Amino acid sequence: MELIDIGLNLTSERFRKDRDTVLQQAVDAGVRRMILTGTNVRESRRAHTLTQTHPGTLYSTAGVHPHVAKDVESDWLDALRELHARPEVVAVGETGLDFNRDFSPRPVQERVFEQQLELACDSGLPVFIHQRDAHDRLHPILRSVRDQLSDAVVHCFTDNRQALWDYLDLDLHIGITGWVCDKRRGRDLQALVPDIPADRLMVETDAPYLIPRDLDPKPEHNRNEPRFLPHIVRAIARLRGEEPEALAASTTRNAERFFRLPAADSA
Repeated sequence: MELIDIGLNLTSERFRKDRDTVLQQAVDAGVRRMILTGTNVRESRRAHTLTQTHPGTLYSTAGVHPHVAKDVESDWLDALRELHARPEVVAVGETGLDFNRDFSPRPVQERVFEQQLELACDSGLPVFIHQRDAHDRLHPILRSVRDQLSDAVVHCFTDNRQALWDYLDLDLHIGITGWVCDKRRGRDLQALVPDIPADRLMVETDAPYLIPRDLDPKPEHNRNEPRFLPHIVRAIARLRGEEPEALAASTTRNAERFFRLPAADSA
């Protein structure tokens, strides 16, 4: 089983002491390539720097998360444009809307999201999208520019059936995490996973967050890691009535195409 983790927060302080070990364990588990998530200009630069240490294994995104939209500085767009020109940066984001916590005012979130969509239209890069309790605003914004975007993925999808259909109608990709392994919180998502077309599905850990709750034994410090992605894939495969190896192959092909990565046999 060879996998691509499309969402990994490797710049997190929770990986500071053993980052190289975490990466090696992931590769040993079959997670051969990982996309590091950029959540603001500083973290996007850090993520890109990490890609330089593991060429062909690590790639990154560059963007501003809605939580910190209010904190952008005057040169943030130019800084992101510079990062988007780097070959290891494969998507714009993490960007989107979060009306659950409202760490940034909603009008500010929307403005910063729309500006990053413009960057994606200009650069031709796909978009890595965060959406929480904001579908009714995010969907029309996306729809208005979809024809100008190369592609987009709603990462860590946990919304309802209507939201899923709306995104699929826009030909978006859907990222599924270990949330699907939670028998209590993930029940609604479990029912939707079989409805995702095979060519639209990608997999991710969002580590160190969203650890699969059914891991046994539980890892030390309760930290999610990319090496747990095969566990998530097996859970998704059971829900879809597929063989894990077949699901791994299809999600890997999808990620290669979406992020424009070299095929596994040429990576």
